[in-house]
Amino acid sequence: MLYLDPPAVPWRGRLWSHLVSDVSYAELHAFAEALGLPRRGFDRDHYDLPAERVPMAVWLGARLVPSREIVRLLRAADLRRPKPRAVPAPGAPVAPRGPGASAGSPGAPRSPGISAGSPVPS
Repeated sequence: MLYLDPPAVPWRGRLWSHLVSDVSYAELHAFAEALGLPRRGFDRDHYDLPAERVPMAVWLGARLVPSREIVRLLRAADLRRPKPRAVPAPGAPVAPRGPGASAGSPGAPRSPGISAGSPVPS
């Protein structure tokens, strides 16, 4: 079965939907071809579909569902391909995180308890 969410993603002056299959990528590519979508519209696990093509997709049999349902369907079908997380290159400096992390350069000495606006000792 093919599904799409309501057009809600603005990009390049248009609103876009996401078109997915809960069966296979082959089904998704065949349906996209029938809609006249270029292959470059495929993004990991879905096609980006412009709002003006949504009525045709529904007429051809795609089912309109909420955006959260799109992700649930992909996961249930084991077809979800999320964006990879950014991983720092080996040897790249890692910014400090968590409580007490300095906004300065990593590894720079830091004076505990002194910040902008602290009284100057006399």
